[in-house]
Amino acid sequence: MRGGVLFLACLGLSIAVQAQTAQELPQAPTPNSAVLTLPSGVAVDRATPEALPLSLNDAIERGLQYNLQVRLSRENERRVHGLALTVNNNLLPNMSVQASTSTQMINLAAMGFKPSALAGLAIPGLNLGNFEFKPIVKVDSTAAQLNLEQQLFNVPAYHLYRAAQKAANVAAYTTRDVDQAVMLAVGTQYLRTVADAAQIGNARALAAADQVAFEQARALHAAGVGTNLDELRARVQLQTQQQELINTENVFAKDKIALNRMIGLPAEQQITLTDKAPYEEYVEMPIEEARALAYAHRNDLLSLQSQQDVADRTLRATRAERFPSLAFRGFYGVSGETHGLYHGVFAASGRLSFPIFNEGQLRGERQVAQAQATGLHQQIESLRVTIEQQIRSSMLDVESSKQLVMVARSNVDLATEALQDATDRFQAGVSDNLPVVTAQATLAGAQSQLVEALYLYNRSKLALARSTGVFATK
Repeated sequence: MRGGVLFLACLGLSIAVQAQTAQELPQAPTPNSAVLTLPSGVAVDRATPEALPLSLNDAIERGLQYNLQVRLSRENERRVHGLALTVNNNLLPNMSVQASTSTQMINLAAMGFKPSALAGLAIPGLNLGNFEFKPIVKVDSTAAQLNLEQQLFNVPAYHLYRAAQKAANVAAYTTRDVDQAVMLAVGTQYLRTVADAAQIGNARALAAADQVAFEQARALHAAGVGTNLDELRARVQLQTQQQELINTENVFAKDKIALNRMIGLPAEQQITLTDKAPYEEYVEMPIEEARALAYAHRNDLLSLQSQQDVADRTLRATRAERFPSLAFRGFYGVSGETHGLYHGVFAASGRLSFPIFNEGQLRGERQVAQAQATGLHQQIESLRVTIEQQIRSSMLDVESSKQLVMVARSNVDLATEALQDATDRFQAGVSDNLPVVTAQATLAGAQSQLVEALYLYNRSKLALARSTGVFATK
């Protein structure tokens, strides 16, 4: 029983360590079913020649299916469930069937049985003088029995049984928390990649516009109505935008590789992102409602609360170790000579035990359990404060990024109008192309800021959903 108490303490510590690492996203995912087995036994995906269409929900579902941290968490849940079964067995009947058969050659003379030992015996109706004593005998025997052992009264075993049930809940909550962490990471990376694609589109459009402006400046210079300076400015602007396009495409390619790695795709697999950066107005929620929602749905908090229940049950078990325990043990079967006559045999016994001189060990186990329960209580209260802090921070991020989107959209509209005016003035010969180049750079910056603002807005909404514990794929 004392071993069971220590086992539950170690089990709670193992689950606590697993819960602390639940927020970490692994660097290497587990490959999917279309695999190639390497000589080392590791399986990896085969890349398909055509691009794989991938939506946000598809990416999250693949992350939940193939990400290594998710699989490790689920295996840990199975391990905890198996360990809990060993604790539950303390209250279940232990029944076994035993059968044996044996053949023995016994030397009676070597064991002290001699013919002279029968000389002084007188048994009515039996003439021992004609009795032939064989010192070597052969005995064949067979036995079969059903054994049963049952705990009748064992308070510590009952509390450990209840603690094991709570331990299984801890593992389940930890797995869900890991799932949500992976969903958040994959969703964030998908939105980052979508933002990169939008940046590429803007850069290509601006490069095309700069190419047209350069051709116009060169044509005007060749016609004698423009200057060489205008042509040089247009060329520099075009090349600058081409450099920006190359850099943006490189970032996009690397972010796609990172996304592939999170969802179990090979690095060389080409993907086509089917979802664009969405913009939906966030419905504001009072902080009290968001806090209550998080306290009811945050899996890390629910996991700690279940760990608290495990620790409380373990503490009760240590307190009950001073109580006596009552158990029953017995068997029933048959035994006899092989191919001969068999007869029933049975035994039944009760056992009552209680500790006397184990005070030091009992107090030590109780102090360990008490310290674990107190520590978990402090962690729960600290996490509640942290949850409110995360919710308030996420709400501020959502509101500020929403304002950034509105301002960025206005800047894009104004920059587009300014570029059109500067282009009209240059084509009409009213001014040189310096205002055009300046307006193009301003528009490029405004479009880049709009894409980044949309990414921050969507990411902050994901973070808020994670903070309130209601993160989902749809």
